[in-house]
Amino acid sequence: MDRGHAVDVLDTLRFAIDLASDDPDLQYRGRPIDDYDAVIPRIGASITYFGTAVVRQFEQMDVYTPNTSNGIANSRDKLRAIQIMSRHEIGIPATAFARNRDDVLPAIERVGGAPVVIKLLEGTQGIGVILAPDTRVASAIIETLQSAKQNVLIQAFVEESRGRDVRALVVGDRVVGAMRRTAAGDEFRSNVHRGGTVEAVDLDEEYEATAVRAAQIMGLRVAGVDMLEGRDGPLVMEVNSSPGLEGIEEATGLDIAGAVVDFVDNQVAFPELDVRQRLSVSTGYGVAEMLVREDGSWVGQTIGDSGLLDRDISVLTLHRGAQVIPNPRGQRILEANDRLLCFGRLEEMRDMIPDRRRRRSRVRPLPIDPESGRPVDDEIEV
Repeated sequence: MDRGHAVDVLDTLRFAIDLASDDPDLQYRGRPIDDYDAVIPRIGASITYFGTAVVRQFEQMDVYTPNTSNGIANSRDKLRAIQIMSRHEIGIPATAFARNRDDVLPAIERVGGAPVVIKLLEGTQGIGVILAPDTRVASAIIETLQSAKQNVLIQAFVEESRGRDVRALVVGDRVVGAMRRTAAGDEFRSNVHRGGTVEAVDLDEEYEATAVRAAQIMGLRVAGVDMLEGRDGPLVMEVNSSPGLEGIEEATGLDIAGAVVDFVDNQVAFPELDVRQRLSVSTGYGVAEMLVREDGSWVGQTIGDSGLLDRDISVLTLHRGAQVIPNPRGQRILEANDRLLCFGRLEEMRDMIPDRRRRRSRVRPLPIDPESGRPVDDEIEV
């Protein structure tokens, strides 16, 4: 209101989605809703399914939302979120997921062995996060949770960050505030709800870039990104689509809520377009991500000398580790493992991607009984 906006706070559960008419619509308390310019979703974890459906309907109605329905769903599912981030070179604690009892012990070893952190996939505010000091205890905890039909993640325990983490509040393409949370006493969980304390912190460039990239990969423009301070840099634990503001505003003395409102206001006036969702702008043209391979001819060449422009391909963004370089110049020298987000002729880009290498099979053939000609065992060892 102080910024000249009319604001309504609406209970998510009082919406009804109207799919009967030709145009997408929403009812609130039995009446059609007013013509809103934007919504800022604050969806509780217990109503994620219905809440994301409401946000999706607002999207269908062309009402701006900084956090997409897909982004909220991605971030709420801890396994899905880690799967997504692991494919975008974002540091995460070593993580495993296993459902069969026989796979639990190998999974614990794959993340580096005990102690390990065991997490419920749908826990919040530190609930459902357990530190298991040894393999026997970890195995017993996992078996108990799985017997109660709970899915759990197994993560490496980052000793150097014990009882401490960093939350960065991302708005748009920048971190508008950050705090370090420290657990109370012997508690290893640093959540404020568990008695942890907070203090303002100035993040270096690597931590800021990691937080922004993690939020954007999730599909969130307003997010709280929780990171551990690992020996080799930031390790993202979680990306929160509905972060609390009171604690970080108190710790930093910053008007975080005002930054969110200003960002939404600017986006309503001049909205960003996700070109990847508009691949049919011109027939035969689209967007693709291309990798500069270590053994490829592009390493050491400039973008201009790579031949991309000659093939009607423009580089929109260059991703180099945690660094994001928008609209890179033609003189930019390419390095191994650079990722180029390109727009151009799809056939040209398809021709430049090498054939996918087959993964070598690790299935060992079973011994054959010479008399019957049948396998000795029914099980295949992988």
